[in-house]
Amino acid sequence: MSLSMYEVLIPASIRQLNNLSGVLKKAEAHALSRKIEPEVFINARLAPDMFPLSRQIQIVSDVVKGAGARLAGVEIPSYPDTEKTFPELYARIEKTIEFLKKFKAEQINGSEERLITLKMGGKEASFQGQPYLLNFVLPNLYFHASIAYAIIRHNGVDIGKKDYLGSF
Repeated sequence: MSLSMYEVLIPASIRQLNNLSGVLKKAEAHALSRKIEPEVFINARLAPDMFPLSRQIQIVSDVVKGAGARLAGVEIPSYPDTEKTFPELYARIEKTIEFLKKFKAEQINGSEERLITLKMGGKEASFQGQPYLLNFVLPNLYFHASIAYAIIRHNGVDIGKKDYLGSF
């Protein structure tokens, strides 16, 4: 049995977003129990030249909502990158999940050869749909979700691989 473009993108993205929300909730609870200002976590980074936690979440959201829209040939919703609190990050994740849930398999399946052009760093990159999904979208989804997890773990929150992967 082969996997469809829809099956590779939508369920995997929704699962990772839900897992990310769970990790954020543990970070928020940790901050509250230790009387740490939540902004400490929201603005935390692994290195000075890396994006903070809030931006990692925004990128995950942008990558998957952009992928769904591009592969389905619909307009990408624009979310301002203004989240500064845990509730605002949860809301962004939930809004992204709700957007992804609107897609039907037939909107995304068959997009394997659709031309996708992105502007990155002042340059354009073009992909066919399947390489875009497999070589750009999924690596970016998991990279930024992993970095968000690592930032939270680095700051002392008791989370583990099971939190990142979620329950089965």
